[in-house]
Amino acid sequence: MASLRAHFYDIAVRVAVKARVGRQSDIGAIRRAFDRETFPSPLGVTFTVGELGGVAGEWAEPEGGPQNGSEERPALLYLHGGGFIACSARMYRPITGHFARAGLRVFAPDYRLAPEDPFPAGVEDCVAAWRALSAREPAAIAGDSAGGNLALATMVEARRLGLPLPAAAALFSPATDLVGRSPSFRTNARRDAMFRPEALTRLVPAYLDGADPADPRASPIEADFSGFPPLMIHVGTREILRDDSLRLADKARAAGVSVSLTQFPVVPHAWQLAESFLPEAQASLTEAAVFLRRALEAVPEAVA
Repeated sequence: MASLRAHFYDIAVRVAVKARVGRQSDIGAIRRAFDRETFPSPLGVTFTVGELGGVAGEWAEPEGGPQNGSEERPALLYLHGGGFIACSARMYRPITGHFARAGLRVFAPDYRLAPEDPFPAGVEDCVAAWRALSAREPAAIAGDSAGGNLALATMVEARRLGLPLPAAAALFSPATDLVGRSPSFRTNARRDAMFRPEALTRLVPAYLDGADPADPRASPIEADFSGFPPLMIHVGTREILRDDSLRLADKARAAGVSVSLTQFPVVPHAWQLAESFLPEAQASLTEAAVFLRRALEAVPEAVA
């Protein structure tokens, strides 16, 4: 059962986002609507500008961490959402900070955004950051929306390039099919609190810039998932992207991948950003942190 706050938050998002950008065609206006630091950064976390593999970004670590003599904390690469055109590591501090407070050392890259730097620039940046992180230590990966797409694309490329795969991946409402074949893209058009289908459809050409939307790096649903690490997927029942997650779970399971899938009622897209007050956001992030830490702790000592 959804919390009362989830119902209020659904209404707030409809007014603040869907009503303003639902029929907007200007990419700049959509970007400005997304690029708002609406939620506070979690307390007890140190955020530090840094880089991995030549890609700028931000580290999130618990205050008084390993530098004070405690054991090195497990690493996580977090890829933020924003429709491939907007947002930043800084804006996603509510999520990366939550993971940091749960005992993870998180790097969120500021990967290149479209339309200035279209596909595959963002994928290349995420792979570069993953290459650098995985060369140092076992790590996990996570992302939401466009960032969930990029997390899957990073794993597709890591396998092709012979790089280590993550110990596990946590995906929040990942966009897995840029061809737009998921039924919920139409059946949830009215129920989704944040997006109208036409709004997302406009972002795809800006991101792909003429590239094939069925390229597995753009639409990971096209990839072969054999040998992938355990996946945890969270998605809202009302989202137009819901079936992107359901189809991903079905295909990954058919390939022998361990998949945990949870559908949350009422909550709007990217609800995890509201972790400061929304019980469903706290539950989602806490479950993901436990899942990722357990996977990392299970990595054999010899590999580490």
